Amino acid sequence: MGEGAAVRTAEERSQSCPECGAEIRADSRYVAWCAACDWNVDPETPHQERNRLDRARRALSRRHGEKLLAEVTAGGSLRARRDASSLLAFAITLAVHGVTVALAFGGVWWLVREWGSVGMVPGLLLLAVAWSLRPRAARLPKADLALHRGDAPELYALVDEVARVVCTRGVDEVRVDADVNASVMVHGVRGRRVLTLGLPLWEILTAQQRIALLGHELAHYSNGDTRQGLVVSTAYRSLTTWHYYFTPIAEPSVTEMLINLLYIVPRLLLQGVLSLLDHLTLRATQRAEYLADREAARAASTEAAVGLMDRLLVAESAAVALRREASQAALAGPRGTRAVEAEPEEIWERLRTHMASIPDYEYERQRRVGVRRGHSVDATHPPTHLRRTCLLVGPSAPAAVVTDDERQRRIAAELAGARVAVARRIVRDGFDG
Repeated sequence: MGEGAAVRTAEERSQSCPECGAEIRADSRYVAWCAACDWNVDPETPHQERNRLDRARRALSRRHGEKLLAEVTAGGSLRARRDASSLLAFAITLAVHGVTVALAFGGVWWLVREWGSVGMVPGLLLLAVAWSLRPRAARLPKADLALHRGDAPELYALVDEVARVVCTRGVDEVRVDADVNASVMVHGVRGRRVLTLGLPLWEILTAQQRIALLGHELAHYSNGDTRQGLVVSTAYRSLTTWHYYFTPIAEPSVTEMLINLLYIVPRLLLQGVLSLLDHLTLRATQRAEYLADREAARAASTEAAVGLMDRLLVAESAAVALRREASQAALAGPRGTRAVEAEPEEIWERLRTHMASIPDYEYERQRRVGVRRGHSVDATHPPTHLRRTCLLVGPSAPAAVVTDDERQRRIAAELAGARVAVARRIVRDGFDG
């Protein structure tokens, strides 16, 4: 019996359901619930987004996700395509960038006209606003660890192999951070592709689940996601900046109350444009996520892609384990921190043991909670349980990319330095993922 199984056996107990009397197997670390009648399946208060736009996006995401799943179940296609909504969204985002260009030209014209006088100030203000709204890609976090091809040739070779399967090219840079997540982005004028791997997520996946993760992320480059395009994504950032500018002043004075009143109309207008873009692009974004899941299954097998979905359902358990590691080190003081920093690999071993000890009925509870709440990675993703169901529709796909133990050991050796650095960062700075 493995270490994870030993932990599970030691902490399990049996009890009767107070509602229907059925026998319940319960782990003291997790919620006790009844699979027969769903008693206590979701005792926590559902998380509510603070931002009204995020609440609307999550609700819209769930509706689109359910509709697309119904279409697939009925035999429909998820094939990426440009439709009227995508074209209209593109036109709106061009108009957003047009406003930025107009502000820049207006600022230059005003400066030239009022050169050498105090009248230059409005021109400078227009140019400052235009600069803050300029189209630009998201910044790469400085704290991330960059791995270049020379640092990790085996990892890059695996990424390239998966990329060929999902009909795209590989990435220009792999970065590692401390999130229980992964992502891709296009960075810079030359459109450099960057893959960011959250080491805590990578460490808790099997070899094939890691290939599924790579397949999902790389497929975003080939599945026609309108929202991932440079024009639309940068327009979203410009609109979000405008929205921030018109945020009401908290605890305002009398004068500031008048300013808040003036903010109401432009703020509502901006919320309307953002909501319209959400309606126009979220369906394509949902389709892109489902397509990326399909490509993940084609690369790594349906079983591995479904396993990845299950890991995402219990990702919070990994976050809790890492917060506990950071807290225990902090409580032990400098001595505890030094002990962990001296043996950082032990953090990842304890994390893997913890995740291996999660009982099957906790996975099932999370699936049922997901059906009730619509659990998703973020406000733009379809609910995770719908993604899992979509993968199980139709015949099971075999793996197009497989890896052996020796290759995994070589990749692990390439990531050894990153594992040490991220573990030490978690102990030193805490875990907020």
